Amino acid sequence: MEAEHIKEVIIDGQSLTLEKFVAAARYGARVGLAPEALERMKKSRALTEKIANEGRVAYGITTGFGDFQKVAVPEEMSNQLSTNLILSHCTAAGEPYSDEVTRGIMLLRANALCGGVSGVRPVLVERLLEMLNKNVLPVIPQKGSLGSSGDLAPLAHMTLPLLGKGEARYGGEVLPGAEAMKRAGIPTLDTLVSKEGLGMTNGTCAMTSVGALALYDTKRAAELADVIASMDFEALTGLRNAFDPRIHAVRGQKGQMEVAAHMRRLLEGSEILDNCQHDRVQDAYALRCIPQVHGAVRDALEYVETIVARELNAVTDNPLIFPEDEAVISGGNFHGEPMAIPFDVLGIAASELASISERRTERMVNAALSNGLTPFLTTEAGVNSGFMIVQYAAASMVSENKVLAHPASVDSIPSSANQEDFVSMGTTAARKAAQIVENLHCVLADELLTACQAIDIRRRLNTHGRGITPLHQAIYDKVRQTIPFYERDREIWPDIREAERLVKSGEILKIAEEMN
Repeated sequence: MEAEHIKEVIIDGQSLTLEKFVAAARYGARVGLAPEALERMKKSRALTEKIANEGRVAYGITTGFGDFQKVAVPEEMSNQLSTNLILSHCTAAGEPYSDEVTRGIMLLRANALCGGVSGVRPVLVERLLEMLNKNVLPVIPQKGSLGSSGDLAPLAHMTLPLLGKGEARYGGEVLPGAEAMKRAGIPTLDTLVSKEGLGMTNGTCAMTSVGALALYDTKRAAELADVIASMDFEALTGLRNAFDPRIHAVRGQKGQMEVAAHMRRLLEGSEILDNCQHDRVQDAYALRCIPQVHGAVRDALEYVETIVARELNAVTDNPLIFPEDEAVISGGNFHGEPMAIPFDVLGIAASELASISERRTERMVNAALSNGLTPFLTTEAGVNSGFMIVQYAAASMVSENKVLAHPASVDSIPSSANQEDFVSMGTTAARKAAQIVENLHCVLADELLTACQAIDIRRRLNTHGRGITPLHQAIYDKVRQTIPFYERDREIWPDIREAERLVKSGEILKIAEEMN
């Protein structure tokens, strides 16, 4: 089921999918707690209290944190220890995360705790879900996480309103955390108790929230990229033989074969294409190699989705508590490296989609490359610049993407007196990928706008007939409802903003899904 159609999500630490995640994070689906998860948390909490009462040496329960692991903390100070962790770790900087990312962070933290090995009270999850369902959203600055030990600073900011501290967005306002909780009718906690500071802050929830939303959007953008590219084909009188299944079968790459098949379907029933197949021997790479490039992106996205699907239900704090044999085991599940590399790959894949999109836009506006279209798709060249600077704008964003696509995961800066001596930078990887995807949407919008203009010019020239595929006609009609043909220069930015809206809203993709 599509994410926007899911109205309720029940979390149990095991069954959260990408679509359910997006439904709750972006579309506000109500979130509930599975009874079996509640029971697991109760057992885990009982063991934590036993360990604390007995004074066993257990990291973060009866010791300090990080390099302070060597400092014993008496039982009567264990609650203060957990609360102090939040107060000292809320050091993030920069603009706050969006509402959907913040909701995703809260959902993932709650779902991880549902695993029943974190030793926290169920009330923490219950309050997080109440905040989600009443849309009380902590203000979480975006910068300041090394991605190990998890997203410490962002998750500390997430926790503050539970304690009546920090800031939260509620009812369209940014309020002190205590006031936001009071207005929503949600009781705050006086303190966290033993192990809960780590339970709330150790984890990859910020990077995974940002990256999972970016992944969802990139998957949809990859489908849309095929559709818009197929419209370019008619505008540029492309050659269908590049999509012959025999070519792709002998290479055997899964994504490549899928895209080639998709392009064959998208290009069925075009008078223009039927009449141009003997114009040349072959096309330039931006057209001929769509299956190889778009297909490689699909393969990369499949890899990223496999990793994200695991992490959505992962327990990522430390130490972990196993009631079966009362074991308390220190490990490194908070380490973001399993997500850092995939999110770098996600950014690279999205960047490549934008890069080849811009090259197709260039071919449509460049009279030396467009197989007969007018310079910059003008009707009165010279006086009018036409679509000249549309390509400039796309090129600028593609260039920015190339800078952003540099992997964050290859960097590490030791912290906590070298106790945490190798970190992931996974949150940076996710944030960069999200910005690349935002740019990708804008580049695809420029390509869509240009394709419609180019189709109009091709039809006016009438060198190969005027008929385009039924799908392309439906998409063209949708665009032309709000964006008229660019006869003479006018303020073009409203057209670009409208094209961006059509791309981001999913309206163009919906037409393609219904007809293709």
